[in-house]
Amino acid sequence: MSFYENTLVTKQDLGKPELEKIKEKYNDIINNNSGKVIKIEEWGLLNLARKIKRYKKGFYIHYKFEGSKETLNEINKKIKIDSSIIRHLVVKYKNLDTENEYFKKEK
Repeated sequence: MSFYENTLVTKQDLGKPELEKIKEKYNDIINNNSGKVIKIEEWGLLNLARKIKRYKKGFYIHYKFEGSKETLNEINKKIKIDSSIIRHLVVKYKNLDTENEYFKKEK
């Protein structure tokens, strides 16, 4: 099993209930396909460098998980048919940094 980070960028006009459904959906996909979610971060609504499908902003959800090739295949399959995801990125790591949260809002 390897360590991965998966960042999803969703449409800016989704409501809070839809974002929670997306978050739970991909959490369940990872856990049900021989994976284990270590951490989920919500980075919030951020500006995009360029317009993507006529959107200037996107809501970012970041997963840190442990999984296999089967887990990645299932995630990619679901992302391709999900119309609320405008971009995604999966990165493989040897060790995950679970301590730092780079987009955490200071209180």
